[in-house]
Amino acid sequence: MKKKYIMAIDQGTGGTRVILFNGKAEIHSMTHREITPIYPKPGWVEHDPMEIWSTVIECIKDVFKQAKVTPKEIAAIGITNQRESIVIWEKESGKPLYNSINWQCRRTTSMCDELKASGYEEKIMRKTGLVVDPYFSATKIKWVIENVKGVREKIDKNKICMGNIDSWIIWNLSNGGFHVTDYSNASRTMLLNIHTLEWDTEIMGWLEIPPHILPELKASSGIMATTDRDIFFGEEVPISGDAGDQQSAAFGQGCFSPGMAKCTYGTALSIVMNTGSKPSLSKNGLISDLAWKIGDEVDYALEGAVYIGGAVIQWLRDGLRVIQESSECTVLAEKVTDAGGVYLVPAFTGLCAPYWDAHARGLIIGITAGTKVEHIARSAIESIAYQSRDNLEAMMADTGRRMKSLRVDGGATKSDLLMQFQADILGIPIEKPKITEMTALGACYLAGLGVDFWHSKEEIVQYWKVDKYFEPRMDEETREAFYSNWKRAVERSRNWQQ
Repeated sequence: MKKKYIMAIDQGTGGTRVILFNGKAEIHSMTHREITPIYPKPGWVEHDPMEIWSTVIECIKDVFKQAKVTPKEIAAIGITNQRESIVIWEKESGKPLYNSINWQCRRTTSMCDELKASGYEEKIMRKTGLVVDPYFSATKIKWVIENVKGVREKIDKNKICMGNIDSWIIWNLSNGGFHVTDYSNASRTMLLNIHTLEWDTEIMGWLEIPPHILPELKASSGIMATTDRDIFFGEEVPISGDAGDQQSAAFGQGCFSPGMAKCTYGTALSIVMNTGSKPSLSKNGLISDLAWKIGDEVDYALEGAVYIGGAVIQWLRDGLRVIQESSECTVLAEKVTDAGGVYLVPAFTGLCAPYWDAHARGLIIGITAGTKVEHIARSAIESIAYQSRDNLEAMMADTGRRMKSLRVDGGATKSDLLMQFQADILGIPIEKPKITEMTALGACYLAGLGVDFWHSKEEIVQYWKVDKYFEPRMDEETREAFYSNWKRAVERSRNWQQ
C-alpha cells in the first residue's frame, strides 16, 4: 500500500493534536484532546504523564477513524511538544515516578536564586545560551531527585529514565525501545552545551544530575526510532522528525535563512529568529538555542519567550469570568476604539524574556471611573502585542537587523484585531499563512525529509502561502507613545513578590 501521509503529533500545554498531512503539506485530517493541568500549590504546575500518553494514542485512533486511513499508509511520524516540561519514569515498568513538572512551574525559583548567588549564571549562559530560570528543565530534574521518595535510590541502580515530553512519547510509541530526544528539545533543558552539542557534564555536576538518566541525542530529521507493532496497530512506522514546539513552528514557517523570524501566539508567546550556523549569545535578555539539526547542519536561533500570551484571555474567562468563551474577548474589545489608557501586564507568574523577573506580578493600570470591561478586554489583547515588541526590539539590538515583516501562527491569530494591532505597534507588516498549525507542520516537514517523502527545504518552502496580510496603520508618534506607556507599566510590575 502506498505511503500517502505524514502523521504529526503535537503535544502542547493545553492538549494533544494529531494531524495527517498529504504530499502537498495539506491537512487531511486532525483530532484534538485536552489535558487537565494540576496545581498542587500556588505557582506549581503539573500534568499527569499517563493522561498525556492516553491523549496521544486516543488522538491517533481518532484520526485513523475520521480520515478512513490505515497505519500502513503512514510514511513517517513527526513529534513536536511543549518544551522544558519533564517526566521521570522507571525503565522496566515505564511507570512515571511523579507528575510531569510543567514549563510554567515556578517551584524552583529559590534553587535558581541560589545558583545565581553562587556565581553560576554567566557560566551556564555561555555554555547553554539560556538564563538561569525555573522555566528550564534542569532545576526541575534536580527538584524531583531531591524531593520524590525513592528516585535517588533507583537512579543509583540505573533504573530511571528522564526526558522531556518528546522522549516520553517516543518511549511509549516504541514500547520502551528508544530513549531519545532531538537537539532542539535538549537545548531547552539548561544541560546541553550548544557549542559542543553534548550534555554538559560540568553543569550536571553542579546540579548533581547523573548523565545516564538523560536521553540519547538525535538529529531533528532522520529516523530516530520506530513504533512498536503492538502499540501502533500492527505497524512499525519510522519516527523521523522531532523538535520542540517553537523551533518546529519556525521550520513550518520556512524560517530557513538568518534574520527570518516568526511569532507563535499560543498559551504562551514565542518569537524565534534564525541566526544561522553559529550560536549568537544575547546581550539583551533573549535566549539562544538550537533551531534544528539536519544531518551535519545545525541552525541556531535567538528566542524571546513570554509566559502569558493567549493565556491572558483564558484568565479573563476562567479567572475574572467576564467572558464565557475566549472568542468573546475580541467582540468586547472591538466595541471601543482603544484601551482608554488602560494597560494590563500579565505577569501572573513573573516576567519572562527579555526581563527575566520571577518576582514581577500582574497589574492593570490606567483605570478611571470611565473604564469599562471593554477596555480591560482590549488591554488584554494589546498586552500580547506589546510583549512581542519587547522581544523583537531585543532581537534587533542583538543582531543589528531591521525586520521587514513578521510571520505569525497559533490560535490567537484568528483575532484580526490582535494581528492589526501587532502590525501597528511593530510598524511592520504581519504575514499570516493559510495553514496556522505551523507547530505540527514543522514536525511533518522534518519527518518527511527524514524518509525522503520530500527531498529538500527548497521543495517544501513552495507550500508556504499568505492568507492575510496586515499593514501598519498607526502613525509613529502614536505608536511610540503607546509603547512608552507600556514600558512604564512593566516597570511598575517588577520586583513585586519578595
